[in-house]
Amino acid sequence: MLAAPKDGAAISHLCLRPVRNTRRFVDEIRLTKAQGIPGERWATQPWLRTIDGTPHPGIQVCIIPQRVLDLVWSSEEDALHPGDTFAADIDTSESNLPHGQLLTVGSAVLRVSDVFNDACVKWKARYGSDAFDWIRAPEHRALRLRGLLCSVEQDGVIGTGDKLRKV
Repeated sequence: MLAAPKDGAAISHLCLRPVRNTRRFVDEIRLTKAQGIPGERWATQPWLRTIDGTPHPGIQVCIIPQRVLDLVWSSEEDALHPGDTFAADIDTSESNLPHGQLLTVGSAVLRVSDVFNDACVKWKARYGSDAFDWIRAPEHRALRLRGLLCSVEQDGVIGTGDKLRKV
């Protein structure tokens, strides 16, 4: 994990989650500041809301480190894909991508959120206790192994193979 590139990672596994426990892989996704990913459940069933009850913008997009995805999931197995918007072989640590860092991908701009993704009980059920404990280990927290959460700062379109770059 520590050897992952610091910048310029190609993205893969673009995933839409229109309803719970449903995954649809696509070659392109449209991102909007107002709707996150139009048609995805963020607008109607977010796992985190702001004080006024609206979906929290800091969870519009989730980027899972490609190396973590490769360890826990295989498209040939029955395990459900984690559901992250996309994977990228990039160092997702707080030191490399601090809260507020802007990222470009395709024609979109993302902002690294201060919301932390620590893996839920579904992660444990799908990938096992060892994977769950590894993700949640206190010494791994700063690495953000479960994924990097972001808000959409500039509307745009992202596609498989686009590069994720720091601004």
